[in-house]
Amino acid sequence: MKVPYLDLPAQFADNREVREAIEEVLRTGQFVLGPAMERFERAFAELCEVKYGVAVANGTDAIFLALKVLGVGEGDEVITVPNTFLSTVGAIVQAGAVPRLVDVAEDYNIDIEKIEAAVTSMTRAIVPVHLTGNPARMDEINDIARRHNLSVVEDAAQSVDAAVGDRKTGSLGDLGAFSLHPLKNLNTIGDGGVITTDSEDLHGKLLLWRNHGLKNRDEAAFFAVNSRLDSIKAAVACLQIPGIGKVTEKRNRFARIYDEELAGLAPKVVIPPRREGVRQVFHTYVVQIEERERLIEYLAERGIGTKVHYPIPIHLMEAGHSLGYRRGDFPVAEAQAGKILSLPVHQHLEEAQVRYAAGCLRRFYGG
Repeated sequence: MKVPYLDLPAQFADNREVREAIEEVLRTGQFVLGPAMERFERAFAELCEVKYGVAVANGTDAIFLALKVLGVGEGDEVITVPNTFLSTVGAIVQAGAVPRLVDVAEDYNIDIEKIEAAVTSMTRAIVPVHLTGNPARMDEINDIARRHNLSVVEDAAQSVDAAVGDRKTGSLGDLGAFSLHPLKNLNTIGDGGVITTDSEDLHGKLLLWRNHGLKNRDEAAFFAVNSRLDSIKAAVACLQIPGIGKVTEKRNRFARIYDEELAGLAPKVVIPPRREGVRQVFHTYVVQIEERERLIEYLAERGIGTKVHYPIPIHLMEAGHSLGYRRGDFPVAEAQAGKILSLPVHQHLEEAQVRYAAGCLRRFYGG
């Protein structure tokens, strides 16, 4: 049996709606900042239960622009984690700020017990990452932010439709930054991003920042960037919103199957932790395992695809050397990086494929 880690073509296998949406954009000729983008922004804001959504070119720009409208710049510090995708830290650096990294907890998210030790007089913001689609401890993070007068930008790139209690990610900080990359649970045909907020003031600033600072066709308030989501991409992304609940439900069902099938293999296999009152969306289903390279080869021989997200913490990359950290500074993140493995959990799988993949893991570990 084949169990592909991804199946991107399956999403658009029945592409009648996609073609119709694209043709509608072609008929209007409004390829940039048009009605398709505005419809998507309204629908995405409604999905996240916030007042405003601002569509931008990609998820990295979403973080970068969120920081810029908060006034983050040269000499400021922004707290985040070392185990995220490179773009989180890259956006902080591009904003002119200094990343202050904090180790993570067993759930792969920022360790709330270690945040305050990283706060200095130069700290302006915290960027918690909802890694794997599991929301960070936002209540505690917001409490810390209030005590120190800091802003909070959610890196929600992997967490669309996730929630803490009855509140969706993207509504839990001052701003939420999402990615629409093809690998994401809600995506488009290429790169894309969205920023969410309830602040009218920040919304107005974002509209300027993403479009050269232009107040109108002929006059700019300040120099800014060009980060606009194309209308065709917006139209395709908008089609995904009505079905995101089913995507979440299916991924969660597959995650529960893995939980059940792999529960008896601890400590050789450690399944993702759960937190009461939190809805995860399993952008990735990450286990910690022994003998990772041998297991990857074993599973591949049996038709099962896997990935590692992410094998090198940012402070240990060549790009991260300038941050001034060394091996051993973030022991939890570093230890996890040597053990983590992402199993197939996407919505185009069937239950039999998930059970087959889990069964192969059990056989490998003698369970």
